[in-house]
Amino acid sequence: MSMPHIHSFAASYGEARDKFLAAARIAGAATFRYDNPHKGPAGEALSTDVARLGPDDASRVLVAISGTHGAEGYCGSGFQVDWLAGTGAAGLPADTAVLFVHAINPYGFSWTRRVTEEGNDLNRNYVDHDKPYPANDGYLEIADLLIPRDLSPATLEAANAKLADYRKKVGDVAFFQAVSAGQYTHPDGMFFGGGGPAWANRTLHTIAERFLRGRPDVAVIDFHTGLGPYGYGEPITHYDIDSPGSRRVRAFWGESVTESKRGQTASQARDGLGHYGLNRLLKEPETRLTMCTLEFGTFDRDSGQKAFRADHWLHKYGDPLGQEAGPIRAAMRRQFYPETDDWKEAVLFRGHQLVRQALAGLARGPL
Repeated sequence: MSMPHIHSFAASYGEARDKFLAAARIAGAATFRYDNPHKGPAGEALSTDVARLGPDDASRVLVAISGTHGAEGYCGSGFQVDWLAGTGAAGLPADTAVLFVHAINPYGFSWTRRVTEEGNDLNRNYVDHDKPYPANDGYLEIADLLIPRDLSPATLEAANAKLADYRKKVGDVAFFQAVSAGQYTHPDGMFFGGGGPAWANRTLHTIAERFLRGRPDVAVIDFHTGLGPYGYGEPITHYDIDSPGSRRVRAFWGESVTESKRGQTASQARDGLGHYGLNRLLKEPETRLTMCTLEFGTFDRDSGQKAFRADHWLHKYGDPLGQEAGPIRAAMRRQFYPETDDWKEAVLFRGHQLVRQALAGLARGPL
């Protein structure tokens, strides 16, 4: 494998999109565009773009997704650009295609937010919206403390003291579940997943219907950032224990895989994940779907929560285009995209490793 090229990363959503399309042209990939109805902070057009490389009738497809949580899109985009421009078709086994989905949440990417234009945390939005939404009674108790009406030191100090009391009362696990497991009652709150399928949710389903439906073997790597040790890429999975999917992720990615059903990951998300949405659409035995969330660590959870709170306050009570927006957006960007060479190199190394392993796993065929 060649040395990583950290210039594959971008400084903005627009630059990331331009680099992705340029790399797709270099690779000879077919590209497809899905226009988002909203605009970026500078009035720029937004879209999800797809690059497909390999035989049209390939029975095996490797998928890499960037930007599920928009502000995290720099990470996956940098890898996608690097792989297309450097590895490309030369890295494909027989009867195999790759499908790179760039900026599935372009609104969040451009505005440096985790959420979509509807206010959805996309990885809480892939629930069955025809059924009652999951309950999160803990969030109801602390919702107004997480996003107070102002961010003055006195207000934050009072809110934080009450949050600390609640955390002491229920314990760390229940506290983080209340905060981040997902909630379906406060549309302008943190980790909201309700209100119907978001544009990005519908778009991913459209892409999957077009390119993945009916393919016998599909592997998906969804790039994320924000949890875990700085620069480490953790492959997080959500299959039932000892199910065929659980056995496949181990066969593909080895002992570094963490399984949420075994309590091995720090992620508190349990409902509405892209894993569940795609597994409902691409069902066995028609399709064997092997999927992981590749989560790259950045900074500590407390600084992440501080950035979330300020971002949600800005879009609920503040002016997203005013002077107060700059520092808040900068804090979000730093939390989910550390712009250091060593972090970028770690992303590229681990990204290439997991994609190479996934392609080998697909080539081996059914377990």
